[in-house]
Amino acid sequence: MTETGKRYLSCPCGEWLTGADEDDLVDRARQHLIESHPDHSYTREQILFLAH
Repeated sequence: MTETGKRYLSCPCGEWLTGADEDDLVDRARQHLIESHPDHSYTREQILFLAH
């Protein structure tokens, strides 16, 4: 079985984010941050640490 990576993230605000792969999830998380939490910034590694 191959590892598909992390594709889900539950934001503390209650928003549930899903990506096709890790790159897509990071892109969606960054867009969510821009739209909903403009005063927060996270690296790719931090986003993936919170993901599953």
